[in-house]
Amino acid sequence: MAEELHFSRAAQRLCISQPPLSQQIRDLEDELGVKLFERTKRQVHLTEAGKVFLERSYGVLAQLEQAIVVTQQIGRGEVGRLAIGFVDSAMYTLLPEIVRV
Repeated sequence: MAEELHFSRAAQRLCISQPPLSQQIRDLEDELGVKLFERTKRQVHLTEAGKVFLERSYGVLAQLEQAIVVTQQIGRGEVGRLAIGFVDSAMYTLLPEIVRV
């Protein structure tokens, strides 16, 4: 909605009808205790609070996306720390073969 600044186009983009979208926005505004949009019969504008909420929401989504990527990398063993302890005799026999794998 904030990107479209038009309830019908935003609803179409989200593949939902306009009334549920309007209700969800009203519910969010009620929950936050602040108006996010200034509505007239012809136009919709973000309030200052709406602009800040939108900007911070993008930041949260970017952090979530990064958390997913790092979590998947850790799950695949691509990220982390590996500590190897060995005795001197393994330096020339066993260790090179294990590390190569």
